[in-house]
Amino acid sequence: MESFFTHIGSWLATIIQTVNGWVWSPALVVLCLLSGLFFSLRTRFVQVRRFGEMFRLLFNNDKGQKTGISSFQAFAMALSGRVGTGNIVGVATAIGFGGPGAIVWMWIIAFFGAGSAFVEATLAQIFKEKHNGQFRGGPAYYIEKGLHSPFFASLFAIMAAIACGLFLPPVQCNGIALSMARTFNIEAWIVGLAVALLIALVVIGGVKRIANVAQIIAPFMAIIYIILAVVVLIVHYDVVPHVFIEMLRSAVGVGELGGAIIGSTIAWGVKRGIYSNEAGQGTGPIVAAAAKVDHPVKQGLVQAFSVYIDTLLVCTATALMILACGTYNIIENVQLLPGGGTEVTYLQQNPNAPLGEPGVFYTSGALSTVTGPRLGDIIISIALFFFAFTTIMAYYYYAETNLIYLFSRMRRRRLNKMKHRIDSERNDPTAYEHLVKDEQRMAEMEQTIDKHDAKFGDDRSEKIVVWTLRLLTVTTVFVGSIAGSGTAWTLGDIGVGSMAWINIIAILLLSPKAIRSLRDYERQQREGIKPHFDPQQLNIQGADFWEEQQKQSSQ
Repeated sequence: MESFFTHIGSWLATIIQTVNGWVWSPALVVLCLLSGLFFSLRTRFVQVRRFGEMFRLLFNNDKGQKTGISSFQAFAMALSGRVGTGNIVGVATAIGFGGPGAIVWMWIIAFFGAGSAFVEATLAQIFKEKHNGQFRGGPAYYIEKGLHSPFFASLFAIMAAIACGLFLPPVQCNGIALSMARTFNIEAWIVGLAVALLIALVVIGGVKRIANVAQIIAPFMAIIYIILAVVVLIVHYDVVPHVFIEMLRSAVGVGELGGAIIGSTIAWGVKRGIYSNEAGQGTGPIVAAAAKVDHPVKQGLVQAFSVYIDTLLVCTATALMILACGTYNIIENVQLLPGGGTEVTYLQQNPNAPLGEPGVFYTSGALSTVTGPRLGDIIISIALFFFAFTTIMAYYYYAETNLIYLFSRMRRRRLNKMKHRIDSERNDPTAYEHLVKDEQRMAEMEQTIDKHDAKFGDDRSEKIVVWTLRLLTVTTVFVGSIAGSGTAWTLGDIGVGSMAWINIIAILLLSPKAIRSLRDYERQQREGIKPHFDPQQLNIQGADFWEEQQKQSSQ
């Protein structure tokens, strides 16, 4: 019986790896890089030209709107989703499999990715909707309204709900559990149970509670972590120039080892870059849509800035610590053994690096060169806990928003079918009594939908599904603490890659609307006008919220 389950586990692992290879083919890597370059050129490198304004807009708040959360809260939630285990464990993994040059490719994807983040966040604001006193939006909304493709909108929503609700939370908790187990000698299942209970307390409170927690924890922990990294680099200042040279040489395949793994260097850098900063993935715009601003471009600029914070600051801090302290190996292959373990073969081994698969131990080992082993492990474990915890909160919000999209569209489709049937029977005298009953039922459905949109939870089926999502998210968080890290990361990669495929193609097709919005915003600024958004002037259809805003302001 044991051999049977071992065989099944090995078979499932092979399938997962195969699917991951399909999703993360070289085509996706090229698509991410070229789309980021395209958006940067089309916006005339808005991520550079408007850098100062990005920071200023962080604290912008449209007091005229009661619906939604502030720009800073949306920024903090986006930062929560971006700054997670990818910044500590993911960077170590990129170095372990791709070498030092992988970090340079993470920088490149972040720079061009800021252009992608701007476009997708601006589109999310253009096509957002009101729901329960908050705004909801994201790829599913702008694919349906902008591209008139309910099928692909629903497909993205389904994939996002599964990926963010089931695949991605275990990755974050897995990193917490491994770190806590080594540092504090706590059983992984106990860590998982504690994290799951804390997550349950937060997500039950909805978006407001998530935003309030995120705006405190995410910026504070990022600042503290960067300060610690600077201290480590000051201690090892003599090797920092050599580290940068080695990173650049490795990034372009200079040297025998660099030339041998250049493909892996680019692939791991781009993959981990997208996983960490989420640019183009489609999760960032879900949070961007929740902000209350008077022009969509403002939140687009704020979200582009969060990409810089994630990769160019936090990820770079981790990478420089590891590389300066030499606490990494470059791995050739990780072979799964029949008994469930792994066998690692190396291309390069450093004397200060721990053996085995790359992970959080690379980062804690680097910090330990300054603080000592015990204190270094404690600091990294605490940082990892807060980073991963806030990321799980963001993932839940992504999944909930997409579930709400799916159920709102299901209700609308039922109502439209009933309207169509009534219209077709209206001229049939024999169907009068039946027609009257249907019209009464349709009126009741319309009232129910309007009431539901005004106050979350009136629709019983949606309430049941959302609570089911909460239970599943909490459960997967616990399961992630006891599952293998390789499986958890691979499932996360599949989720991220699948969403990226759909979203990047969608924003490429919709980018003219975001570009027109940017030109409109900059024109109003040049004319000394406080920017406001009128979609009809820009020939943008489907921006229902902004059209309603224009009607109210003109009355």
